[in-house]
Amino acid sequence: MNNLKSAWGLVRDVLDRTTIYLPIILTAAVALGTYWLVRNAPKLLEPTAKTAPTHEPDYFMRDFVIKNFLPNGDLRSELHGKEGRHYPDTDTVEVDDVNMRSVSPQGYTTRSTANRGISNSDGSEIQLFGNAVVIRDPSVGANGKPTPRLEFRGEFLHAFLDTERVTSNKPVTLIRGTDQFTADNLDYDNLSGVANLTGRVRGLLVPSAAAAAGSGKKPR
Repeated sequence: MNNLKSAWGLVRDVLDRTTIYLPIILTAAVALGTYWLVRNAPKLLEPTAKTAPTHEPDYFMRDFVIKNFLPNGDLRSELHGKEGRHYPDTDTVEVDDVNMRSVSPQGYTTRSTANRGISNSDGSEIQLFGNAVVIRDPSVGANGKPTPRLEFRGEFLHAFLDTERVTSNKPVTLIRGTDQFTADNLDYDNLSGVANLTGRVRGLLVPSAAAAAGSGKKPR
């Protein structure tokens, strides 16, 4: 009987001690479980430093047409190409067999073609390489004065549609109506009507039919 009482007392003592240390044991178990979860959880992606975009195309186009419109909905420019490549670092489109038609707010039309072209994002500026041609159709100004057909030819032409300028740092040919000029460099401003030709400049002026008739001579 005494042995039974001693055994029961021992069990009760163990239970009492266990009850006392149970919160500590549970806390330790939770801490170990949390540590295990942290060690085995998948790692979050670490933030990476932003890198500057490289001059590599991010998308391609084939046999495409890109149109830009004025705020009132009128057509501003229309760009055709055999193949196009967009470069995110410069936000430009490089086009093979480029063919572009632009319309000024006054309604004047300019057409541009070349073996290759580079246009900015809104189509207001285009660089033409190889057999470059820019043609502005004849028009009548606000003062009623007619402007003859203008044609620019060269291996490189840079056309600014908003400011109506055509420039080139390479030999170029300018044809204005029946007159023709050649030069090593060109800066033409249509708004002022001034063509700045530099380098070896040559010109061929052909009298118009009206002027020839007034002078009694036939144009040659």
